[in-house]
Amino acid sequence: MRRSHRSIRSGASMLAAAGLLAGLALVAAPGSATAAPGADDAGGVQTATPIKHLVVIYDENISFDQMCEIVGVETASHLRDLTLRVYKKAAAYALNRGIIIADTKFEFGRTPKGITLADEVLTPDSSRFWPADKYAPGRPQDSYDKQYVRDYLEQIKWNKQPPAPALPADVARRTSEKYLEAYFQLTGRRLDV
Repeated sequence: MRRSHRSIRSGASMLAAAGLLAGLALVAAPGSATAAPGADDAGGVQTATPIKHLVVIYDENISFDQMCEIVGVETASHLRDLTLRVYKKAAAYALNRGIIIADTKFEFGRTPKGITLADEVLTPDSSRFWPADKYAPGRPQDSYDKQYVRDYLEQIKWNKQPPAPALPADVARRTSEKYLEAYFQLTGRRLDV
C-alpha cells in the first residue's frame, strides 16, 4: 500500500489523465509537489492508495474498493489503518529531523500468525525523502532518494523495458551520497562505506 501526501511524478500521469490517483480525486497539478488537501502538521494526509503487486515488471495501482474485492473489507480496512499509523509516526520522526517523507510504500503479507510488514520499509528506495528546509511547492524537489536515478533514466529516454541500462559511475556515486545523507539526517550518525 502506498502512502502519499504530495502530488508527484509517479502519480502525475494518472492525475493528468483522470484527476485520480488510485481512485482518489486530487486537486494539485501533476508534478506540483503541493500538499494534498487535509495535510496535517507532519505533512501527512489521511489517505493510502493500494497497489496490487504483480509478478511481472510493474505493480498496478488499484482503488480501495478493488482492494476490498481482493482481500475483503475487514482486511483492507486493517491494512489501510496500519499503513496510516506507521506512516504518521515515521513522518513525524523524519520531519523532526528535517526530512519530509513525501511518499512511501509498505508491503504486507499474510503468514499463519497473521498480517506481517514485509520487504524494505522507509528507505530511500521505497520512499521519497525531501529536505524540509528546501521544500517549495510548485516545483520539483531536491531529494535524498532514487529520484536522481529516475531523472537520469528519463533524460536518456529509457523505454522501461528490461534490461535496465547500466548507470554511469557519477550517477551511482551521487545516488549513494543522497542515501548516506538521508541516513545521517535521520540517525545523526555517519555510515562508513
